[in-house]
Amino acid sequence: MILVTGGTGLVGSHLLYHLLKENDTVKAIYRKSSDRDHVKHVFSYYSAEALYEKIQWVVADITDITSLSKSFKNITHVYHCAALVSFDAADYKEMLKINIEGTANIVNLCIANHIEKLCFVSSVAAIGKSQADSEITENNEWNVEDNNYGYAISKHGAEMEVWRCSQEGIPVVIVNPGVIIGPGFWHNGSGKLFSKVYAGLPFFTEGKTGFVGVADVVQAMLLLMKGEHMNERYILVSENISFKGILMAIAENLGKKPPAIKIGSLASGIFWRLEWVLSLFGRKPLLTKQAARSSQNNYSYSNAKIKDKLGFEFTPMAEVIAQTSNYYQSDYS
Repeated sequence: MILVTGGTGLVGSHLLYHLLKENDTVKAIYRKSSDRDHVKHVFSYYSAEALYEKIQWVVADITDITSLSKSFKNITHVYHCAALVSFDAADYKEMLKINIEGTANIVNLCIANHIEKLCFVSSVAAIGKSQADSEITENNEWNVEDNNYGYAISKHGAEMEVWRCSQEGIPVVIVNPGVIIGPGFWHNGSGKLFSKVYAGLPFFTEGKTGFVGVADVVQAMLLLMKGEHMNERYILVSENISFKGILMAIAENLGKKPPAIKIGSLASGIFWRLEWVLSLFGRKPLLTKQAARSSQNNYSYSNAKIKDKLGFEFTPMAEVIAQTSNYYQSDYS
């Protein structure tokens, strides 16, 4: 039996569909506060509402070892997708608790229950950065000075827990996706790119990073778990594209006016400071210091490792954006 954490998120919901399509028996963890309607809606994209009913849902929290331990009964394989993603400094302590302590709990239960294999969804944020214009690979050395923001620190710490799992004899694989694009979650994460552009987003930045389709992330995870590959990590990036390029492509596919106002480093710096002042009066900032910095960074990631070892072929981002835009329009037409 397979256990999936984070089953109510973007990767987890699409993963659940593909596991059930292969007739796997799947147990998924969710918190009482989580909305499972999003998962059911993702299954509707595949015309697979009947498969949704086969999910064995279990109420648990990865930071609560008591409820979590009950979820591991009869489990052989674990996909750990649960995480808190935030660039808000106010979420730092909670992010460390969920992403590091929660992963430590998963690891301890994998060891105690002699799990056959663990797949952990990390992030390119947990990989060391390169100097100048060289591509970032899985071998880049972690340097906290180059990755000194909460989310990166939390995912690096989580990876350290997963490596501890491998040292205890449990086979593990880690995937490090870039920005994941896919349908179903239009009001958080990368889904907001589509809702913001649809609403007439006027701004863009010149930063660049790696992007990947959610279907590719899921397929890579399935291949790595079913194969003999173990105790390694793999960057999952289809293409390295500027934020401007992504926003322009989304606008074109949605039939909306593309963003035309460039926000440089100085302007974004001023904006996040104004937002911080407003947050003192109870409003959650629209743009945080780290989000502003990230939008200006220029990073390129190599996908050579998974291509060479698995012969994996990524879906071009133009196709991913077109497909995701179609789903967005069908949801809001």
